[in-house]
Amino acid sequence: MDPNKGKKGLFNKFGKFELEKKLQAENFKRVTVSFYRYVNINDPYSFRDILYKEWNELYCLGRIYIAKEGINAQMSIPEYHWRNFTNLIHKHSYLKDIPFKIAIEDDGKSFYKLQIKVRKKIVADGLNDNEYDTSNVGTHLNAAEWNNALDNGAISVDIRNFYESEIGHFNGAILPKASTFTEELPEVLKTLKGYENDKILLYCTGGVRCEKTSAYLKHHGFKDVNQLHGGIIDYTRQVNAAGIENKFIGKNFVFDNRISERVTSDVISHCHQCGEACDTHSNCANVKCNLLFIQCDKCKSKFNGTCSNDCHEYILASKEKKQELSSLKNYKPVKRFFSKHSS
Repeated sequence: MDPNKGKKGLFNKFGKFELEKKLQAENFKRVTVSFYRYVNINDPYSFRDILYKEWNELYCLGRIYIAKEGINAQMSIPEYHWRNFTNLIHKHSYLKDIPFKIAIEDDGKSFYKLQIKVRKKIVADGLNDNEYDTSNVGTHLNAAEWNNALDNGAISVDIRNFYESEIGHFNGAILPKASTFTEELPEVLKTLKGYENDKILLYCTGGVRCEKTSAYLKHHGFKDVNQLHGGIIDYTRQVNAAGIENKFIGKNFVFDNRISERVTSDVISHCHQCGEACDTHSNCANVKCNLLFIQCDKCKSKFNGTCSNDCHEYILASKEKKQELSSLKNYKPVKRFFSKHSS
């Protein structure tokens, strides 16, 4: 049975072009915010429909995942509706007093539609339910506590994909090579083998992946597991507000139309095509590829926004030539371990 059947008005019906045009025409400011909570939601589908109706009436946009294990949301809220939005949030027992992470940089164009999807899990992890307990997680550290732990030799681990840490990370952190959270968990466990009694620090974008990772590590016998409260987003807010040292360098990768937000002026990555210093991600202009990769302005112009000679050839080809090339299943990108980023 289709859970969406007969739910008139609870789904967006417009195309991307129309929605982006409407967004550009707005004459008010928006706030980009993220939040999550692991909580037992008895009926995710009904809860999804309630939230869609409430948030759509406030012209909220964003990408939200709901599962029996909780909620994970990245949203764009009209500034003039912020109070109404927070009042609606906190009236729900599942979301009462949930902490918000406000974007570091915000042009108000982070999302162009409202999507609320019911998933098996709010973050795909490949784990069985008996491999973690989200009621038994690591200690949450604020920015000052985090800095102190780093200064005292704690082991820090980036709980993000390689293409996220490539453009920004904490100095000295372990940077897994995984391209998905599912791949990363066993890699982190293997890397940390033998350090079960050491102080472990976990960080990610907003905290949701660290929450599950900390529970996973504790399940596997790690004694002193800690996580950065509010992730990189809130860490940046805290260090700026308190005037303390910012130990994160570069950009913070975000999963919305902005792709990243700058934390410091450091550029720690390079164009995947020419090697010049660059930390700007792009999706390959060949829609059949859509690969996420780092590309400087010079190479963007040279390759017409594509990631490789194959993709460049494809977008410049005639209709007949495109049909011929389409019979080739794969376009080999510059680095095979690149990962795709879907907006």
